[in-house]
Amino acid sequence: MSMRRLPDGYSISGVAADEIPALIAVDLASGQLFAGTGLLPEWAEGDFVPADVLEAAVPGGHLFAARSPKGNPVGFALTSVRDGSLYLDQISVDPAHGRRGLGGALVRRVVKDAGRRKLKTVTLSTFRDVAWNGPFYRSLGFREVPRRKMTGWMLDLEGAQAERGLDVDQRCFMARRSGWL
Repeated sequence: MSMRRLPDGYSISGVAADEIPALIAVDLASGQLFAGTGLLPEWAEGDFVPADVLEAAVPGGHLFAARSPKGNPVGFALTSVRDGSLYLDQISVDPAHGRRGLGGALVRRVVKDAGRRKLKTVTLSTFRDVAWNGPFYRSLGFREVPRRKMTGWMLDLEGAQAERGLDVDQRCFMARRSGWL
């Protein structure tokens, strides 16, 4: 399977508000990948993106679902616009459907959406060295944002992550151009 194609029968599309419970289930399943890594505070294991955050993203087209051949959501990407960049707030793929290129396809859809919105970059915050985090995003063209180039919202978000117990020394911000100039 090419890294550019979805597996047969899978698709990516927008999300309807009544699909939010399915996305929460995907997020919970995806979060289990971190169990036992020691990277998340104990309280965060079993944490998920709140329903109201997902619901608020639907009208603005900031939520995409990867769908199985049966049409049910098995992954999603949540975005927001921050200081002229499309920020990838969360990407989750149910591990039962993992390792098929769905995460990469979701990221490519986000990059395409940034171009559609005439935003020059896509940014994200992630664990620097976890295989399905930093190395995965690097393989898709993202590069680490040097600390001296971090913007105010990035520093604020980093501070909020630290307050929630994340080891920000193991995290980084990454960015890539959307292709729109």
